[in-house]
Amino acid sequence: ASPLSVKLSVAANSVIKAAVTNTGSSALNLFKAGTFLDDAPVQKFDVVQKGAFVPFEGILKRVGFQNLTEEAFQLLEPAQTLEYEIDLATVHNLNQGGKIQVSTAGAIPYTRPGSLTLSPEAAVFESNVIDIEIDGALASKVVSVAKMMELSKRANMDRDCSGTKRDQTVQALESCATMSGAAAEQAASGSAEKFEEYFKTTSASVRKSVSDRLAAIATECGSTTTGKTSLHCLDVLGACSRGTLAYTLPAFNLVATCDLAFEMLEVTSRRCHAQDLASTMLHEFAHAPGVYGPGTQDLGYGYAAAMRLSSTRALNNADSFALYA
Repeated sequence: ASPLSVKLSVAANSVIKAAVTNTGSSALNLFKAGTFLDDAPVQKFDVVQKGAFVPFEGILKRVGFQNLTEEAFQLLEPAQTLEYEIDLATVHNLNQGGKIQVSTAGAIPYTRPGSLTLSPEAAVFESNVIDIEIDGALASKVVSVAKMMELSKRANMDRDCSGTKRDQTVQALESCATMSGAAAEQAASGSAEKFEEYFKTTSASVRKSVSDRLAAIATECGSTTTGKTSLHCLDVLGACSRGTLAYTLPAFNLVATCDLAFEMLEVTSRRCHAQDLASTMLHEFAHAPGVYGPGTQDLGYGYAAAMRLSSTRALNNADSFALYA
């Protein structure tokens, strides 16, 4: 059984309280990025209304696993509980009000205390589901990420990608197109055993879905002047927090690469499952609904966490696609 328990409750209208408990016998150093432990406006919960997911309007990001520091982790001792409050209305449009269901699930990478090397395992979690009656008038007064953004759609990357960053981006896009295209072919008709390793099934319909998304990503990576996303080499939203390689704002199909990625990553690595610029582009484009909808989420970062996901969750996890490719 997983040593991580997550219990959700309602704090006030659209504000959710998450109580995170270490039920195991050993301390866990939980990787914060991209989970409800993250201060950034990332996707922390599934929000459902009338049988459909309420669109997410925050950011989804890829984080680096190299040169990690203690600040990247949250220590959780055995039997310790930490509580967090998150306002759903900051990243979901709940202005219409009404009944919603909220839950969260995934897998969090971790280290043991005193180590900055990620464990080959990951802490799997699945919360309870809570029903909430939202007051739309109150929710509409919350300052959301979407409200804060005044974005100008850019048709290509030329306006803020220049010099070395442009050269790296062009090379990464070329590698991304090749890698995604080859992976799309493998998903459709390649090794069933290898496909099952990443997506936990050999179902023909799932293989087609994975292949179709990867083919769409290959098309998106195949051009520097046209596409379904606006691609930036600058931190246009101020979201390149410590350890962030790149991020996507799905509501606007906006993708931005952070300085850390240009400084730390190779354009293409020959090491299996290594992070590089090409796979980072693939990861971010997997988030963008304009490339292939609906976009994926971040349910498990890195190989260890991704391998702990069910087939359904792997199919909705951006890193599962990047790792497979």
